[in-house]
Amino acid sequence: MAHRPSDVVLLGSVVRLEPLTAAHAASLTQTTAADEQVWRWLPTFPVDADDMAAVVQTALADRAGGTRFPFAIAETASGRVVGSSSYLDIDPVNEHIEIGWTWLSRSVWRTAVNTEAKLLLLGHAFDTLGYERVALKTHHNNERSQQAIARLGAVREGTLRHHMRHRDGTWRDSVYFSILAEEWPRVRDRLEARLAAG
Repeated sequence: MAHRPSDVVLLGSVVRLEPLTAAHAASLTQTTAADEQVWRWLPTFPVDADDMAAVVQTALADRAGGTRFPFAIAETASGRVVGSSSYLDIDPVNEHIEIGWTWLSRSVWRTAVNTEAKLLLLGHAFDTLGYERVALKTHHNNERSQQAIARLGAVREGTLRHHMRHRDGTWRDSVYFSILAEEWPRVRDRLEARLAAG
């Protein structure tokens, strides 16, 4: 049986992932609020400090309920908080977990930030917590995210049709990918090579 996520700081050379707290809301407001491109495919769209505080409080309530474990993503060098990512669908008995609810400031798109954040989250899930399967999902229209997940080396499993309502009321189909424990060494090598290449 795998372990549930608990308070831990995941430290890389580019990013530091630390358990999300209410204190992160101000920095997240500065770096990600009111940017439609950042929030386009997510269930909410925080435009100011109050909205961001509500997003963070929801994440913390989910954490208290055991359904989610959210992290703040900070740049190692500057300490600037540039986004968030979470463990979801946490099932230690069946040894599966999901990485999702990820958003990043556009200032760090196409940089090493997302690559290393995924490397840290995947490594912690497989190597420390002992999960057999890590899933990732995205909106069916979010082609950029689908391409990024595929570049990780994740296997596209299929699509859950009309899986959930988007914030505009339309139906979202969710495209699912996964990585299994036996595939993790290959994925890890690929991510480490991408980081080394800059």
